[in-house]
Amino acid sequence: MFIAGAALQWLRDGLGILKSAGESEAMAKRVADSGGVVLVPAFVGLGAPYWRADVRGALLGLTRGTTRDHVARAALESLAFQSRDLVVAMARDAGRPLRALRVDGGAAANDWLMQYQADLLGVPVERPRVIETTALGAGLLAGLGVGFWRSHRELDRARKIERTFRPRRSRAWREAETQRWSAAVRTLLGATRD
Repeated sequence: MFIAGAALQWLRDGLGILKSAGESEAMAKRVADSGGVVLVPAFVGLGAPYWRADVRGALLGLTRGTTRDHVARAALESLAFQSRDLVVAMARDAGRPLRALRVDGGAAANDWLMQYQADLLGVPVERPRVIETTALGAGLLAGLGVGFWRSHRELDRARKIERTFRPRRSRAWREAETQRWSAAVRTLLGATRD
């Protein structure tokens, strides 16, 4: 993914829709759905699994009834959709289905997004106690290097799950949501073909 959290920064800094990225969760909860709005944040092209540098972003499905909350929700949904595209591609390449998704980073603090991701993938999403895991990972690997831990298995046990988000939505819901995203991506891919 070329653009993930930067989509929320764009809503904050570029459009003034958000005061902070954290505000997006409350905004997403205020509406029942995105109102048909889909954000494809291809601001610098579409990354994996499409690999199309020529594609540019789009905000589709706008109506007179579209609010800031719908746009913020569509931005959060775009993070989950892009993650889904990557997970599906990786599972296909690995020849194995995904059983759970382990998350980290700033977006992992957003409960609404994590539940939407679990619903969209149809698998549990596991959030660790420490969501900024880059530094933690470096420390764990350093500990392994100096012999503090004896194996990678010990490192796995050091990772503590703070919360697991379990899927609540039906397969039909998942397919409809995925189709909405796929249609938007196909629109952009078709628009850039010569």
